[in-house]
Amino acid sequence: MRDLFTEIWESIRRNKMRTCLTGFAVSWGIFMLIVLLGAGNGLMNAFMVGGEDIATNTMQIGGGRTSKPYDGLKEGRRIRLDDRDVELTGGELFSDHVDQVISTVSTSVTVNYGKKHFSGLMEGNFPARQEMEKIEVRYGRFINEKDIRDSRKVVVLSENQVENLLGGGTRDTGARFATLSFGSESGRKTDVASLLGEYVRIGTFSYRVVGITKSDRMSDDNLFFAPYTTVKTIYGKGQEIDDITFTFHGLDSEAENEAFEEQYRAAVNLRHRAAPDDNRAIWIWNRFTQNLQMNKGRNILSTALWIIGLFTLLGGIVGVSNIMLITVKERTHEFGIRKAIGASPWSIMKLILAESVTITAFFGYVGMLLGMIACLVLDKTVGQSTMSVMDEQIAMLVDPGVDLGVALGATVVLIVAGTLAGIFPARRASRVRPIEALRAE
Repeated sequence: MRDLFTEIWESIRRNKMRTCLTGFAVSWGIFMLIVLLGAGNGLMNAFMVGGEDIATNTMQIGGGRTSKPYDGLKEGRRIRLDDRDVELTGGELFSDHVDQVISTVSTSVTVNYGKKHFSGLMEGNFPARQEMEKIEVRYGRFINEKDIRDSRKVVVLSENQVENLLGGGTRDTGARFATLSFGSESGRKTDVASLLGEYVRIGTFSYRVVGITKSDRMSDDNLFFAPYTTVKTIYGKGQEIDDITFTFHGLDSEAENEAFEEQYRAAVNLRHRAAPDDNRAIWIWNRFTQNLQMNKGRNILSTALWIIGLFTLLGGIVGVSNIMLITVKERTHEFGIRKAIGASPWSIMKLILAESVTITAFFGYVGMLLGMIACLVLDKTVGQSTMSVMDEQIAMLVDPGVDLGVALGATVVLIVAGTLAGIFPARRASRVRPIEALRAE
């Protein structure tokens, strides 16, 4: 083995410039592959941040407008959900799949604390919302069952909202997102938590702050929570509700989810005298199918980037094959002597293949290392930038990079590529006839 590597080194040393230029093509190919995959992962992560922890077995339903006439009524009629829709959802008709059902009501209000205030949307909700949305409570607690039963005047605000009330930042009361500066990290935590247990004024009533949630750039930061019964009673919402959210089970494929949605839509539409197949009468947001579509899009993007990267790498592999052909031509005389004194065809093939794999693997790993560094640079530069999508601020890239599985896959690609690049030159070298080789110059 030592003699084999010595011969490979001597061959490379005699052709340093040619080997380096060929190796550069291999490095560039694997570099582009890693960067493309890393950037693709970062892009998909950016769009999935904020939704990755939300339960995927949930559906949210809201009222819309009819798009076709039905039962003597014209199109364009507004559909408003009510308490009977909640009963229908949790009833026997859908009991095979529906688990927990909650509804929400909301109203626009102004929250005052001292001389500070902000305008937002107070949503009357249930304790189950925290688990469904994976809402992270930093201080205090979320709405509980006693709050619902007693219609308590309590609220759960976000960190950014609390900072605004404490005077730690300024923001347009109509803005959906704002970046706030509030001193050091330790000071920020202490000041935010200081509002816990205090009272804020909403309209003509005082509400106690019982919880403070983590602010999420992917959600509406004007939104905060109060008990469902409190909001519904004080603001006279009657039977009407804003939306319904429920968890489900037993719907494990896209086809099963689509069939359930059609059945559910038909039942709710008929309750409101709308056509059973009117897709605009109510809207259904199914997080399971949305997650399937996101994963499908991610797989397509990943496959496309692999194909582009492999074609880029192919250019370097062709270069390695060419240099090995030149090497075989230059060493034809040497190979003839080896065979004349008893060298087997396999020993000559092994020499060429080993040299090809060595060149490919060495320069490939250099390119892989540089690609990993480039992904870190992307994270520290582009990853710190944001863009606006549907009035929401999201990061350009989140954790751009490749995992261990991709690195191992790239290793296999390098070994296979180096072997393929050397097969044809190696077979040509092994077929050299000693008498013809000794005549070669």
